[in-house]
Amino acid sequence: MVTTTALEAELLRLAGSVPDPELPVLTLEDLGVVRAVHLHGADAVEVELTPTYTGCPAVEAMSRDIERVLREHGMRKVAVRTVLSPAWSTDDITPEGRRKLRESGIAPPRVRGARGPVSVTLGPPRTRSSGPSASAGTVPTTGSPASGAAAVEPVACPHCGSADTELLSRFSSTACKALRRCRACGDPFDHFKEV
Repeated sequence: MVTTTALEAELLRLAGSVPDPELPVLTLEDLGVVRAVHLHGADAVEVELTPTYTGCPAVEAMSRDIERVLREHGMRKVAVRTVLSPAWSTDDITPEGRRKLRESGIAPPRVRGARGPVSVTLGPPRTRSSGPSASAGTVPTTGSPASGAAAVEPVACPHCGSADTELLSRFSSTACKALRRCRACGDPFDHFKEV
């Protein structure tokens, strides 16, 4: 069993307090990407950081900000190490982070629960000319038992709470978000996609 010292716990809290560069409403703790802090002597520390996906462009900014904050608090040597296993999942976002996303107008990701392989059911390819939603330019987000796809929990509008929403674009201001619109209130909103 690995024990954490009081100083390591404080350094972990400080590293976790850094705002996410792409979603500054969230801290790195809210996002669940700071995994551990290991003290090496009195003034050297190693921080384990797991990116939201391999190649995430924000990792450099996160690392730089963590280094700055920990140096400001007396650490002479700060090393931020990228750790890819276990992989980050949107389930790692804290309840506080989900609340902050919702309050800032971003629908938080739905909770998947269990880690491990994600079940995928393949069906016939969709084209613009197939299906009623294709003509409207939207992509269905839930499957029906007849199509062989499992039903997916609807994405609730962060503005009015309605589950009657539609996908406008698989990508929004960042690769981790999709653009949706609420059919009840008419407002567009970002949805933090599940990983």
